[in-house]
Amino acid sequence: MKNNIPDDKLHEECGVFGIYANEGTKVAHDIYCGLIALQHRGQESAGISVTDTAGPKGNIVTKKGMGLVSEVFTGKNIETLNGNVGVGHVRYSTTGGSVPENAQPIAMNYIKGTLALVHNGNIINAGKLKEEQVLRGQAHYTSSDTEVLAYEIVSERVHSSSIEEAVKKAAAGLKGGYACLIMSPRKLVAVRDPYGLKPLVLGKKAGAYIIASESAAVNSVGGELLRDIEPGEIVTIDKDGIRSDTSLCNGRQAHCVFEYIYFARVDSVMDGVSVHDARIRAGRALARRHPVEADIVAGVPDSGLPAAEGYAYESAIPFALAFHKNSYVGRSFIKPTDEERRNAVHMKLSVLVPVVKGKRVVLIDDSIVRGTTMRQIIIMLRNAGATEVHVRISSPPFLYPCYYGTDVPSSGQLIASEHSSEEVCKSIGADTLGYLGLEDLKTMAGDLPVCSACFDNIYPVK
Repeated sequence: MKNNIPDDKLHEECGVFGIYANEGTKVAHDIYCGLIALQHRGQESAGISVTDTAGPKGNIVTKKGMGLVSEVFTGKNIETLNGNVGVGHVRYSTTGGSVPENAQPIAMNYIKGTLALVHNGNIINAGKLKEEQVLRGQAHYTSSDTEVLAYEIVSERVHSSSIEEAVKKAAAGLKGGYACLIMSPRKLVAVRDPYGLKPLVLGKKAGAYIIASESAAVNSVGGELLRDIEPGEIVTIDKDGIRSDTSLCNGRQAHCVFEYIYFARVDSVMDGVSVHDARIRAGRALARRHPVEADIVAGVPDSGLPAAEGYAYESAIPFALAFHKNSYVGRSFIKPTDEERRNAVHMKLSVLVPVVKGKRVVLIDDSIVRGTTMRQIIIMLRNAGATEVHVRISSPPFLYPCYYGTDVPSSGQLIASEHSSEEVCKSIGADTLGYLGLEDLKTMAGDLPVCSACFDNIYPVK
């Protein structure tokens, strides 16, 4: 069972990164750098698989473990990964426990060769697929949905002429949100769910193609963003270049809106929308919907800062940096008790007293999940001399669970599901509270079709 999340934030399941380079090129270091750029998407485990240039032809070498990318990989073990094709993964578990057995990539040997797979998202019909695999003697009852996906591809590969054909057959039977990379010793294949719930982009650098969860990861290795992988698209990269299969694309898109609210790095561009610009627009919409008289606008680092800038632009109230964030707390922030959660907030954030003393503060954050962290931050602001604290949230109230790979607690743990806005405002100790409106989400995302099921109970995939 997973401990409560002390920083009171939702977490995405993971990030993926893959690269196909010219023969003789070592890609492991670029994968390492790409995973560092995606570390915000998962901090529980990390892994890399590459082609095995030293061993028997057709082998894949995998190194993975629990912890941050920098804890799992050192200069010494990176040097042992010598292939020109590879995939990498960072994980935050939503299905399957946080144990070494569930770390990715998943590497498999089968009758026609070997493959390694990395996956971001959640296969909602994995239970049914698993039952069928168990009956075939292929999987076991404790398989994660990523292993189930790997077994589906292996099963189809036996009756297919290529790995990309097997991926297509397997993907046709999947339901949920997913972005997957599958490598064989000679190919890199990417597939994105038909609704585009999970992000996946294509990039390029000298002599190599890159596929990653976010454009920021492509940029981190000196690459150039080419485009997004289309929802439902299967992209294959090998020695002959790049090929696209769009036969599974259905035209009904529903991109996860929380990528723009919180998950993605602020310097990423997803499906043609700048994450930074989306958060600025959210802040502007908040100022129009919930104006208030105040002296400064401050954001909770980091994702609350662009929305705070947007609120300041629209309201003409000065923007101020009111917090110092300690970036070196590490993974020890996962704490099981209320007291330890309170201490964790103080470890991560401190208030700049001269900035807030005697001031009426508009405090911007991206979400309220349980309310525990916001309550502590407001206490810190008042102790530092803030005379008023007006909370503005750059998302609507969380009311419903997510089934597509986001770690949303049960409705009973979502404070907005159990309490009115007035009750939440009183509980967290704010003077006023205002949320982004549901109708503002499309404006924030630049009219991109979005999934907002955690706010409105409308699920695109069932």
